Amino acid sequence: MALMAPRGKVPKDRSWKAAKIFMGKVDDFLQALIHYDKEHIPENCLKVVKEEYLKNPEFHPDLVRTKSFAASGLCAWVINIIRYYEVFCDVEPKRQALSQANTDLDTATGKLETIRKKLVDLDANLRRLTTRFEKATAEKVRCQDEVTRTNRTIELANRLVKGLESENIRWAQSVQLFEAQEKTLCGDTLLTAAFVSYIGSFTRHYRQELVESMWIPFLKSQKVPIPLTEGLDPIGMLTDNATVAAWNNEGLPSDRMSTENATILTNCERWPLMIDPQQQGIKWIKNKYGSDLKVVCLGQKGYLDTIERAVAGGETVLIENLEETVEPVLDTLLGRNTIKKGRYIRIGDKECEYSSRFRLILHTKLANPHYKPEMQAQSTLINFTVTRDGLEEQLLAEVVSTERPDLEKLKSELTKQQNDFKIELKRLEGELLTRLSAAKGSFLGDTVLVEKLETTKLTAAEIECKVFEAKENEIKINEAREFYRPAAERASVLYFIINDLSKINPMYQFSLKTFNIVFHKAIERAEKCDEVQERVVSLKDCITYSVFLYTSRGLFERDKLTFLSQTAFQILLINKAIDPQELDFLLRFNIELSSKSPVHFLSSQAWSAIKTMSMWDGFRGLDRDIEGSAKRWKKLVESECPEREKFPQEWKNKSSLQKLIMLRALRPDRMTYAVRNYVEENMGSKYVEGARMEFAKSYEESSPATPVFFILSAGVNPLKDVESLGKKLGFTIDLGKLHNVSLGQGQEVVAEKALEKASHEGHWVILQNVHLVAKWLGTLEKLLEKYSEGSHPDYRVFISAEPAATPDEHSIPQGILENSIKITNEPPTGMLANLHAALYNFDQDTLEMCAREQEFKSILFCLCYFHACVAERRKFGPQGWNRSYPFNTGDLTISVNVLYNYLEANTKVPWEDLCYLFGEIMYGGHITDDWDRRLCHTYLEEFMHPDMLEGELFLAPGFVAPPNLDYVGYHKYVDDVLPPESPVLYGLHPNAEIEFLTVISDNLFRTILEMQPRDLAIGEGSVQTAEEKVKNVLDDILEKLPEKFNMHEIMLKTSERTPYIVVCFQECERMNLLIHEIRRSLKELDLGLKGELTISSEMEALQSALYYDTVPGSWTKLAYPSTYGLGQWINDLLLRCRELDTWTQDLVLPAVVWLSGFFNPQSFLTSIMQSMARKNEWPLDKMCLTVDVTKKTKDDYGHPPREGAYIHGLYMEGARWDAQCGITEAWLKDLTPAMPVIYVRAIPVDRQETKSIYACPVYKTKTRGPTYVWTFNLKTKEKPARWILAGVALLLSV
Repeated sequence: MALMAPRGKVPKDRSWKAAKIFMGKVDDFLQALIHYDKEHIPENCLKVVKEEYLKNPEFHPDLVRTKSFAASGLCAWVINIIRYYEVFCDVEPKRQALSQANTDLDTATGKLETIRKKLVDLDANLRRLTTRFEKATAEKVRCQDEVTRTNRTIELANRLVKGLESENIRWAQSVQLFEAQEKTLCGDTLLTAAFVSYIGSFTRHYRQELVESMWIPFLKSQKVPIPLTEGLDPIGMLTDNATVAAWNNEGLPSDRMSTENATILTNCERWPLMIDPQQQGIKWIKNKYGSDLKVVCLGQKGYLDTIERAVAGGETVLIENLEETVEPVLDTLLGRNTIKKGRYIRIGDKECEYSSRFRLILHTKLANPHYKPEMQAQSTLINFTVTRDGLEEQLLAEVVSTERPDLEKLKSELTKQQNDFKIELKRLEGELLTRLSAAKGSFLGDTVLVEKLETTKLTAAEIECKVFEAKENEIKINEAREFYRPAAERASVLYFIINDLSKINPMYQFSLKTFNIVFHKAIERAEKCDEVQERVVSLKDCITYSVFLYTSRGLFERDKLTFLSQTAFQILLINKAIDPQELDFLLRFNIELSSKSPVHFLSSQAWSAIKTMSMWDGFRGLDRDIEGSAKRWKKLVESECPEREKFPQEWKNKSSLQKLIMLRALRPDRMTYAVRNYVEENMGSKYVEGARMEFAKSYEESSPATPVFFILSAGVNPLKDVESLGKKLGFTIDLGKLHNVSLGQGQEVVAEKALEKASHEGHWVILQNVHLVAKWLGTLEKLLEKYSEGSHPDYRVFISAEPAATPDEHSIPQGILENSIKITNEPPTGMLANLHAALYNFDQDTLEMCAREQEFKSILFCLCYFHACVAERRKFGPQGWNRSYPFNTGDLTISVNVLYNYLEANTKVPWEDLCYLFGEIMYGGHITDDWDRRLCHTYLEEFMHPDMLEGELFLAPGFVAPPNLDYVGYHKYVDDVLPPESPVLYGLHPNAEIEFLTVISDNLFRTILEMQPRDLAIGEGSVQTAEEKVKNVLDDILEKLPEKFNMHEIMLKTSERTPYIVVCFQECERMNLLIHEIRRSLKELDLGLKGELTISSEMEALQSALYYDTVPGSWTKLAYPSTYGLGQWINDLLLRCRELDTWTQDLVLPAVVWLSGFFNPQSFLTSIMQSMARKNEWPLDKMCLTVDVTKKTKDDYGHPPREGAYIHGLYMEGARWDAQCGITEAWLKDLTPAMPVIYVRAIPVDRQETKSIYACPVYKTKTRGPTYVWTFNLKTKEKPARWILAGVALLLSV
């Protein structure tokens, strides 16, 4: 009712009664329900239904159904109608909106259709327009691309033209150069090929001379001159700066010599053989090839297998440390004797495949090897020996890197940078030229090419700027580095001085490696200074003194002054403080004996020297001044120490070197002292003080890689120092840490085991007398090298060996000596030191062990004095002993034991027995010369005398045999009573010391001369090379040399063959042989110097002898013994020829025969006996010669005697001849007074006079020994023993 109320007016009466009325008309009511306008329910009706019915819980169909099924239907209809209306109210606006949307859609769709029709028309039109547009755009792009390409081509062309513009001039010049080279190519190639093939073994000076002074002039002097590039550098033909720079970066020294060597090595066709004593070349080779290099040593285990694999695989092999001979198994490899068309080669008994890429490099550490011609033909010798300039540069880098590491680092970086620049520029230029040469057609489109060109030019410009900057920096760096050059120069000079010491003794070997260690330690020790110049002075002093200390401890005393003098002279020469010509004169001192002295205090030889000096500018007028101021000069000459005296007049203002020259002429015996003073004056007193370095300090410098090498002297055991130091440090035999092996008698295996054990466990090994196992020394060298690395840090090796008597007998490997600290130990010198040393072999217990104490003590002391005499007498040379003997303390101690036994066994002292035992067995066992044996007996006869027991025996003038004292008393007696050191203590005349000192001085200067650099320029303006000097001497000798004697003509002059004539013939024949050899060898050398003959070792020896003014060995073999220098020897030869020429004129015996002029004077003296034996019919074996010394000179005789002969030319040494007394005391400083004419004749032996006679030996020269001629019995009023002890003898030449 509420819902269906018309117009929404809900009746108020809604009771059941009213309801029934309302539903009265069922059909209408049903139709009203069916057709109810459910979409338009009035609001009021809706409100009433909701509030009054729907909210009532009982108004639910289910509940109503319980009352009335029809009512439940109406309930459900009401609820659903309301729900429908609510939904309709929600959906209707949307439906309306949809309807509106559909309407709009229909409108839009209509419009869309219209638009679509228009769009189809527009699309068709657009497609037509687009087609036209794309055609236009394509045409435009094509035109733009054409423009772009044209512009790019123009741009590239401009860039290329601009890029090549600067190259135009250079390339134009290059074209001209190539055109010129086309003409000179053959000559350039020939010269370069010769450079590679022949020049490698020479030093820098000879290389330069060979190329510039010989080869180039030779090529230009041909009938058809061979064209050559002016100023051609063979290195430039074979390599370039970039390659050289790469080598330098690999460790090759940057000096010219090293660059040449590397160029030859990398370009030679034959196998290169490096002469590399300083190991610089091998260091570069190992860096250059790196791990690709196979390094072997001949003799090492498996070395042949390594070589075979390398030959087959085409690898590079380095055979290092070659000796002068190579094992025959490698001959085929060295000669490349391939088989099977070059594909195989035989090594030993194997056929190995031969790769063409295989390369062999040979290396030796020998400084001056002599290889066989086959070896030189199979290999290219390359001399890598370091030069003084090259070493100076290296040492400069070392000192600057220590002093100014910033500078050296910058310098190193700049050098490397510049080298890298050169390499990079070379690479870029190479790529550019490759692209240019490979370009086809027009290369204007090759952008990469142009870009490469621009990159190259930019890089080149950049490099040019950097190079300019680098050069400016380098100039600044070099200026700063130059401050330190004097220190490097000094060190370089010192190295070459010590390197030359091996010329004195082969034991004196020093490596560059050990020298560098000394050099660095010296830099560290040098005094620090703020000022650079003061620091450099400090460095020079410290380097010099450090090298002196390091070197001198390994030199014998006699050689230390040589080393010091050479050091001083070389330093002064480098500093231009002395005149090279004056030094050369001092050392050579070539004097012709032509002037007789007008003053009595100078000998003819001294005056000849003065006259020679007077011709020099620095000494003009010296001869006149000496004659005019004889008293002043006499005082100087006769002074005990003339080297400390002032020279007279203005001569005292002369330089120290000029004073040395004058002193050598006036007092040659004092030159060792004068030179020592000279060294002290120029270098400082510390160099001449003679302080000995303690062994402990030397030990501190040793290491597992640096053994200590003791150079032994007779009578000294230096290994005591090792044992005493070992005790302090805990290395003793008892602890098992010291292995003492005395080599010989199969001890090599013991030594090898000891070295192996010691290297692992850190022990010490002493190897004594290694010179006795010369064949094992190569193994020892390898073992020392093997254990030098990776061994225990405490491991040390101490080696001892005696020096060889001659260089040819030297057997110690260079490697052992170079890497060792060498130490010499010498016995004491002088009677005082020797006598104390002899007594030190005994003690108080020894003196008291014999029951006959007085006799034992007295004889023991005399034995000690005798031992000191015979040991120290050796220093006087041949006048002391004809031969040098190794007397040692063992002789003394055994003699004392014999003395003890004989005194214990005899009631009386057996003087004769003791003299015989000591003289013939103990000491006499060493003696091989009869005259020395006589001397030894005479000593014992003089000292072993009953007078000693009475205290009346004088062992020397002013030295009485001591009374019965204790051990300390004898030492004190020696200190208090023994006279000062003098030859008189040994029974010799004081002149013996003058002679001994003169010989030492001459040897000193001779040795220093031989150590002078051969290529040293001597003076300015008049520089004479070694070859020019030799050539002058050679020509002079050939000009003076007489023709050979025509033996056929001479023999036809007489049919007689008397003993004298036979002697004359023999002498002429000997002279002919000598003259022939002199002329032959000189002409051969002349051809060698001209290059027409290959220089042999004999020619080289001859050249060296001529240069040093010594007589060549090939001549002395055919000649007579002589001590003269070459100039004097030639003059003596001419005199002998003249004497023979006079004799051969009529073959009549000369009035007075010059006995000294014979090759074989014995034959002439024998001919005297033969002549008289024939004349008097005496048996020759029962005859002897007797001599009468006349009072006349040669000129006083006009004809020979009826029997015998007059002879002259003899000199007495050790005494002089007095017409009244016979042999008598010599005058001081008159060393070898000439004898008057001697009348020699033969008499029967039984008529020979024996009383007051001294049996005087006659020798040919001062060397005595093997030059013995005869024995002349001379009258004497003194005991012959005096002259025996004085070493009196007659000499045929002095």
